[in-house]
Amino acid sequence: MSPIWLGGLLLLAPALYAGLMLVLRRAWEQLPEIPAHPAPAVSPGQGLLFSVLVAARNETAALPGLLSDLQKQRLPPGAFEVLIIDDHSIDATAAVVERAAAAFPAFRLLRLSEQPGQPTGKKAALQAALAVARAPWVVCTDADCRVSPDWLASYAALLSHDPEARFISGPVLLTPGGSGLDALMGLEFAGLVGVGAACIGAGAPTMCNGANLAYRRDAFAAVQGFGGNDHLASGDDEFLLHKLHREFPGSIRFLKNPAAIVRTPAPPSLGALLTQRVRWASKWRHYEAAAPQQLAVLVLLANVALTAGLVLALLNAALWPWVGLGWALKIGADAWFLFPVLGFLGRQRWLGWVLLLQLGYAPYALATGLFGLRGGYQWKGRQLGRI
Repeated sequence: MSPIWLGGLLLLAPALYAGLMLVLRRAWEQLPEIPAHPAPAVSPGQGLLFSVLVAARNETAALPGLLSDLQKQRLPPGAFEVLIIDDHSIDATAAVVERAAAAFPAFRLLRLSEQPGQPTGKKAALQAALAVARAPWVVCTDADCRVSPDWLASYAALLSHDPEARFISGPVLLTPGGSGLDALMGLEFAGLVGVGAACIGAGAPTMCNGANLAYRRDAFAAVQGFGGNDHLASGDDEFLLHKLHREFPGSIRFLKNPAAIVRTPAPPSLGALLTQRVRWASKWRHYEAAAPQQLAVLVLLANVALTAGLVLALLNAALWPWVGLGWALKIGADAWFLFPVLGFLGRQRWLGWVLLLQLGYAPYALATGLFGLRGGYQWKGRQLGRI
């Protein structure tokens, strides 16, 4: 194959990727912005608006921070309840919740059944809470997260202006996890958050994060909730996103409000990061929606093309201009898209890590994708077999 044809082939995926990033940058900019510090949109005595669900397993150390944040929410009394579901913890998680509930009546502790054969895991925990939740809207976060005092008020502000919403994806920011790779992890994660938000703005939802999302309970019931994917440990967020988009097109929103940012710790090591990403990747082959599959394939092809181009250019110097152009397109598109996203998250300094992240991204993405297809991983101290 001539260098021109081979160079053009190597350039194809990065060029398509760059074009997509331009589209998504525009979609991000057009997302409606909710006031950073909204006034509570709930009147005293109006009744419950939110049921906050938190699945917890062995979270004695992290959970007090979240419970403290939830007590400080700037909503009128009685506007929300918090259901913490203990998923067979072997530490003092339940005792932590009981102490907090004694001082703050909005907290309720639920325990998954310990009978043999009963379901375990996050989906089972959320399903148990949904069975007793009383508010029309469910808001989900994780036990190791931190939220601002206006977190729930920002959801209320969106709903007061947009009664057609049925699912709301919120922003998530990685905070230091102690691995020394926090900036690289945070940059990659910010890209995922930004792309997920922009895809929602473009009318083709692909991804969200279970650490910060909300949905109507009646909409959850209308699509049979986790039915059809309840055998998968992961995917309590994105499978539901796709089902609600299919059943209620035009009802998915992204909460573009700095007060809504949920902070979650980065994985504490490279091994923990890879395990997390393998868990996420394990659900890709079960997607029924085309948009997330197409996005994942394009991202993988663009990254593989850059790495393959470097190898081939070492064998044929005539390919260097094509390879250089491919790298410039990919990195330039990433920086162009990430600039406003990182500004929203307050982490624009991470932009300087784009090139370093790109150097290692292709083998990292390929490895997690392949291991994700295999299906086995560990999560919360449980070994989950092939699915």
